[in-house]
Amino acid sequence: MAYEVRGVVARAKGEPVSVETIHVPDPGPGEAVVTVQACGVCHTDLHYREGGINDDFPFLLGHEAAGVVEAVGEGVSGLAPGDYVILNWRAVCGQCRACLRGRPWYCFNTHNATQKMTLADGTELSPALGIGAFVEKTLVAAGQCTKVDPAASAAVAGLLGCGVMAGLGAAINTGGVTRGDSVAVIGCGGVGGAAVLGSSLAGAAKIIAVDVDDRKLEWAKGFGATHTVNSRTTDAVEAIRELTGGFGADVVIEAVGRPETYKQAFYARDLAGTVVLVGVPTPDMTLELPLLDVFGRGGALKSSWYGDCLPSRDFPMLIDLYLQGRLNLDGFVTETIALDEVEQAFTKMHHGEVLRSVVTL
Repeated sequence: MAYEVRGVVARAKGEPVSVETIHVPDPGPGEAVVTVQACGVCHTDLHYREGGINDDFPFLLGHEAAGVVEAVGEGVSGLAPGDYVILNWRAVCGQCRACLRGRPWYCFNTHNATQKMTLADGTELSPALGIGAFVEKTLVAAGQCTKVDPAASAAVAGLLGCGVMAGLGAAINTGGVTRGDSVAVIGCGGVGGAAVLGSSLAGAAKIIAVDVDDRKLEWAKGFGATHTVNSRTTDAVEAIRELTGGFGADVVIEAVGRPETYKQAFYARDLAGTVVLVGVPTPDMTLELPLLDVFGRGGALKSSWYGDCLPSRDFPMLIDLYLQGRLNLDGFVTETIALDEVEQAFTKMHHGEVLRSVVTL
């Protein structure tokens, strides 16, 4: 039987979201229905509401979620009702050129549910990042469900579904931070804070947090930052160089997604150092750098998509570290809220008042 549930919908660009009745079909072949227990409010959801991703309204928002499998469709193996899962938007296909090269974290053909969830009048919904999890139950591809230890609360576990994984992975997977490295993180919201945490987990000797907000810099200290720089009052590039013996950091992670902060990252790295862009730019942004500087400084300029994560590998490992007390995921949960408080959470996020508001159901 199909399910009738409540969910958060963005009907038009810039309009406040609303809680509406959603029809969720029974899972078809390769699909699963998941009872959502918690879902973080991510900046990407606000981008959807503002039309910054595409214009396929109405959107069913939410994607940073954990819950319990309710039902699975025909042909699904390795997943069963009752399994505790984190939802992911990288359901690797196993057949594209990236997967066949043994690089599934770059999968070019990740898949979503084939069927559509709808409003009560039959209008098809576009689920955010192919998930749509500000809802009591959601329909996803079975490959979007990653089983983890149920001892971790859903409010914490779900954060690995997007922002926290993006930051952790930017440091560990993309940036290759390792023991003794110096790291600078520019932009210390949820993603940047996770990059600080990932750098600390990897054994970086010096972690420099850069932001214009002292509150975020204090949060970064809690995740392992050894030094902080308020770039509103201090030249970030000069400060990073001064803190690294005049050389610059081995790895600089840009978690803002703006040309000016990317330039800071570029010039704040050591020769042959690495710059990682994990902040998401808007389509209108452009970047201009002297090509001779790109050539002469060497190293690597990388973009990090979803922290270059492989959910089946990374999610269970990170949850285990959390349960061992070695990974401070609790620090990202600023507040828990109800479904009808998502619009207020967007306002708090826009003003930098929270790292994560988490909807609990």
